[in-house]
Amino acid sequence: MLSRSTKFGWQGLGVLLVGLTLLLVFPRSPHLQAVETVTGLPTLAESAVVAMVPTTLSNPNSPLDFTPTETFVAQTAPNYQPRQIMQLADPSNYGDRYSTDAYGQPTVNPFIAVMHETVGSAQSALNLFQTYHPNDNDQVSYHTLIGRDGTIYYIVPPEKRAYGAGNSVFNGPNGPETVTTNPAFPSSVNNFAYHVSLETPGDGRGNGPSHSGYTQAQYESLAWLLAQSSIPDSRITTHKAVDRSGSRQDPRSFDYNRFFTLLRRYPNRAGLS
Repeated sequence: MLSRSTKFGWQGLGVLLVGLTLLLVFPRSPHLQAVETVTGLPTLAESAVVAMVPTTLSNPNSPLDFTPTETFVAQTAPNYQPRQIMQLADPSNYGDRYSTDAYGQPTVNPFIAVMHETVGSAQSALNLFQTYHPNDNDQVSYHTLIGRDGTIYYIVPPEKRAYGAGNSVFNGPNGPETVTTNPAFPSSVNNFAYHVSLETPGDGRGNGPSHSGYTQAQYESLAWLLAQSSIPDSRITTHKAVDRSGSRQDPRSFDYNRFFTLLRRYPNRAGLS
């Protein structure tokens, strides 16, 4: 689920002034060391179609959902081959991963995968990511998004930090994990997270606790995508689980057994524990 804040009038001016004050008091740390390359994450597919603008919906009479097609649903792991589209976000909506935090301490967190849902349509999310956002509070992105028809959209390069979670922590076997990259903002998992989102069905566009769920094609594509990584099952988590605000529920109505059954069909996967 995406989070944005919109500011109006004097209230917005006040928030802006506070933000500028914080940046003056807590400037971006000179200790941060950018990571140039990463290993163990899904790469941007060389064969993916490059799309600079959102693609046409497969069903023009359904402006909110991509209609699942039998071509994608009929395939299954480990021979599944998803449709892939390169649709990179505006650079304002992602940043560097860092090998040190804002205080110069090394960041040694292994990668986690964080699953989300769009709440809106895939097309609206892609439009949002490709929009320039000069305000830090408006900057949002995932590394990948999976449409209702199973299409995988590559949005942020894996070596970059997508802005998928704000105030967040991963509670894993080694205890709480979170990284501060800017003292003016809460720490988060973004520095070591690979964010992937599922397009929400039409009946899940509100804030209800559940909806009709995701398509078989989405589960197949999600399993295929994460099978390209070395992230173990124990470090695959959700936005709801890492969120510290208590406001995130995504991905709602997610079938974990269905997903992990597909994921473990890939050769040599076996949880990668």
